[in-house]
Amino acid sequence: MNDNNAVRIALTKGRLEKDTVGLFEKMGYDVSELRDKGRRLILNIPGQNIEVVLAKAADVITYVELGACDMGVVGKDTILEHGGQYYEIADLGFGRCRFALAGKKGTDFYGGVGVKTVATKYPAVTRHFFESKRMDVDIVKIEGSVELAPLLKIADGIVDIVETGTTLKENGLEVIEDVVPISARLIVNTVSMKLKKDRIEALSDEMLKALDR
Repeated sequence: MNDNNAVRIALTKGRLEKDTVGLFEKMGYDVSELRDKGRRLILNIPGQNIEVVLAKAADVITYVELGACDMGVVGKDTILEHGGQYYEIADLGFGRCRFALAGKKGTDFYGGVGVKTVATKYPAVTRHFFESKRMDVDIVKIEGSVELAPLLKIADGIVDIVETGTTLKENGLEVIEDVVPISARLIVNTVSMKLKKDRIEALSDEMLKALDR
């Protein structure tokens, strides 16, 4: 656990970081250091005894799980893919999108015989989805643009994060089925939840109240 008196919260760099900083601003916090951060990765919110750590999504989970950070803001997609030991205490509502199964437009993914091949950056989510359907699939892990896999004929479909569906459409793909909705979640280290319970609950309550304004 973070052993100083400050509450240390890890934010997922990028869109969720910006949304969370906007939320802190709505709460009346001085976010000038967060807005003008330069290359710094550990920042302070003046007058609140809060430290902010900026990290990649999977690292947010690692830092919270190991206690380097007391709290974290991370997408449900990362939680589903990586798991871990921590408390997920709130759905912050922003960063909404969804996991979806997609394939080439006009094709019948579930038709025919034989094991289907699915390309994805999220093998754990994909495996769980098809296991829930009692369906065997071969999973190909892709690091970059997963939309290429059906076009290059190395997969029958993909499981990926979809917001508007524009990228799929531009590449001749379409959503076959939604897998699970995604949004930003607030997670807490299990030890911090005991030792800093009052401060963590007060901060999370304040964040949720600001979301409702």
